[in-house]
Amino acid sequence: MIEKSLENRTAFITGASSGLGLRFAHVLAQSGARVALAARRTDRLETEVAAIRAAGGQAVAVTLDVADAETIGAAMDAAQEALGPLSILVNNAGVGGEGAALSMPLDRLDQTFDVNVRGVYIAAREAAGRMIDSGVAAQGDARIVNIASIAGSVQLPGLTAYCASKAAVVSMTKGMAREWARRLIAVNAIAPGYIETEINADWFATDQGRAQINGFPRRRLMGEDALDQALMLLAGPAARHITGSIITVDDGQSL
Repeated sequence: MIEKSLENRTAFITGASSGLGLRFAHVLAQSGARVALAARRTDRLETEVAAIRAAGGQAVAVTLDVADAETIGAAMDAAQEALGPLSILVNNAGVGGEGAALSMPLDRLDQTFDVNVRGVYIAAREAAGRMIDSGVAAQGDARIVNIASIAGSVQLPGLTAYCASKAAVVSMTKGMAREWARRLIAVNAIAPGYIETEINADWFATDQGRAQINGFPRRRLMGEDALDQALMLLAGPAARHITGSIITVDDGQSL
């Protein structure tokens, strides 16, 4: 039985329509949190919100494109109006940013940084302000969990822009943790390795993809449940004395 350690907490998850974001929403809801699922694909969000409610949870769908920075605050206001003061932000939305440095179109470079860096920065700032104003931070219950990547510390071939964007997430996590330490906002990040999702399933089914997996120390991909415990650690009561930490969960892939 899952412990309801997040009862009376409201969580806002970006990029929640599929993959890890969707997983995070269900894990937090099962732990008692009221969850706002934010993403561009609202049709998928409504289906998942219905599933969470059917299981006894509280959830709402919020339309959000984190690349449109002006809408982030309004989306959080809508979530708070429906569910109560925000106490957990999972900054999960991101894009791949594939492409060699010599040939990557500038618009794709801009998109990578608009979503992976600017969107994360502004969402964290908007969430922190609301946590302070509501008194959640002063109670010691404010949690910001940024989803970084091993790409923030390991140079992956053909992913220079993506690696740079995730290195920025690592840096801003530590900077915000220091800046908001006396506000009692815990700001941390999870740095995952390769996880099998619907986005990369086709690639890992190819000969090249299988060769990549065979190059990992354990010759396997992680499942979407691999980050559950790290998420609960950083989103829950145990993070009261954890801030500025980057937790790597990669099954040894970066060794």
